[in-house]
Amino acid sequence: MTRSREKNLDDEVVASIVRVLDGWSDKLSWDGLIDAVEKREGLRYTRQALHRHERIRLAFAVRKQALSGQRGEQPGDAASPELQAALGRIARLEGENQRLEAENNNLLEQFARWAYNAQTRNLSKEFLNQPLPSVDREQSDRPGSKKKPRDPQRS
Repeated sequence: MTRSREKNLDDEVVASIVRVLDGWSDKLSWDGLIDAVEKREGLRYTRQALHRHERIRLAFAVRKQALSGQRGEQPGDAASPELQAALGRIARLEGENQRLEAENNNLLEQFARWAYNAQTRNLSKEFLNQPLPSVDREQSDRPGSKKKPRDPQRS
């Protein structure tokens, strides 16, 4: 029996996968992540599907780097379950913080690139800060048409 294709990765699933990566504490691999996502979301994606999304790819790389730097400094078993839960929460929040810093740096680099490209094309700050045009959401009279004709005498 062949398995049907999973639904496309939407923003909600991507955010959930990134949260899984933020709290990751074991050895990180794509196969392990795929299994964890299937356990949490009930959806099994391929490595290629996960790797295609920038946020997941960045979160994976940041978490992998953070875990490789922590290998020598793993604390022993905590005395109480409360302490263990607190340490787990701290580790997850530190992972989230590292990922958000990396995302922020990428956005700052992108902004610098855009600013340079805008300057080389003599686009002013005022031009770039113009508000977006409003969206015309008028209802059409005819079923199936997308817009009303502008001049009914010419139609």
